[in-house]
Amino acid sequence: MRTALLALVLSPILVTGQDEEESSALPPPVIVDSADHPSLQEAIDALPESGGFLRLAPGTIDITEPLVVTTPETRIQGSGPSSHIRNRNAEGKPALVLRPATRAEDPKARLWRVELANFRISGNEASGNGIHAEAIQEIFLQGVSVDHHGGHGIALIDCFENPRVSGCMITYNADAGLFIDGGHDIVVNANHFEENGDGVRCIDAFNLCMNGNNLDDHLGNGVVIENTYGSVLSGNMIEECQGTAIILDRDCYGIAISANVIAHEVKGGVDLRDAHGCSVSANTFTIVHEFGVRVGPDSGRITITGNSFSNSYMGEGAHKRKLESDNILQIDTSTGVVLEDTEHNTITGNTFSGLDGSAVTACDACRGILISGNTVTDFGRRAEEKPEAFAVPETESIRIGHNLVD
Repeated sequence: MRTALLALVLSPILVTGQDEEESSALPPPVIVDSADHPSLQEAIDALPESGGFLRLAPGTIDITEPLVVTTPETRIQGSGPSSHIRNRNAEGKPALVLRPATRAEDPKARLWRVELANFRISGNEASGNGIHAEAIQEIFLQGVSVDHHGGHGIALIDCFENPRVSGCMITYNADAGLFIDGGHDIVVNANHFEENGDGVRCIDAFNLCMNGNNLDDHLGNGVVIENTYGSVLSGNMIEECQGTAIILDRDCYGIAISANVIAHEVKGGVDLRDAHGCSVSANTFTIVHEFGVRVGPDSGRITITGNSFSNSYMGEGAHKRKLESDNILQIDTSTGVVLEDTEHNTITGNTFSGLDGSAVTACDACRGILISGNTVTDFGRRAEEKPEAFAVPETESIRIGHNLVD
């Protein structure tokens, strides 16, 4: 009865994108139970070339060599974290590899629609990536726990068409929790990332949609995006990174960073190293140490609006954090916007409060800057002498007006 029901559920998934005549020629979906095979790799190999459904039974399976999946139209589903694959390899090899069988000799080979759901993969400091996927179109990872790997937690390499990572727990991996190299229309939604090297690294891609994720305690940076355009990061919580919360670098453009909470960052909030035509709006920057937003010399045409830059002030003269502490994350601080050799930027409608220094700092080479409609209060708290609210050059190319400075 169970097999019949699974076949009924899976059959429309397995023939997606094919017309009626083609689908009628396909064999019926194959359902494999890992408990019926001597090893997990043998259970994977029992899936035919047309794909199928592999159910992972509860229990811990130790491996020393990568598990390899080479079939399309495949779903591997466990029974939650009790279905646990544990990588004992100490030679830098990944735990689970998804890729076309002909990938080595044919770089254009692709697999379509491989899904992983509801199981755990753990590694060790000497192992490689947890999940290593190459050339998988419409890959979908949901409810997977990936932890303690010596490489990336999840690496999506050339998974170009519509990759999706949703509702996963990605923790304690030495490199990035999620590494994306190439891809478009990418969805990264409602995941937990904790204490990885970097939380998410996305390079050479476009149309990244990253929403509703929680990133905490990363040993490096929160989100690093390079050579990527037309993307949105919104509604994410990014806290206590030893580096910077969000970095845009290498020819990024057309990216919106909006409605995120960026808190307790040891270095910076948003670092626009090489980015143009981007917006930073409606974010909350609290207790960010070196800068809230930095616009570097290779960036410009940036809109910074509607953000709150704040310390731990709670009203009635009370602060949650200390002005001085041996623990940097307990220090009460707030930083604003830093402009370095950049031009054509708009800074409007922000609230700057509890600042160590100035709300906006710009070097002499900056030009084409509009600073208007901002509120600045309680600034220069660590300065020996009270600084200007806007420490910028007095030039015709920089316009300052209609700000409220208290």
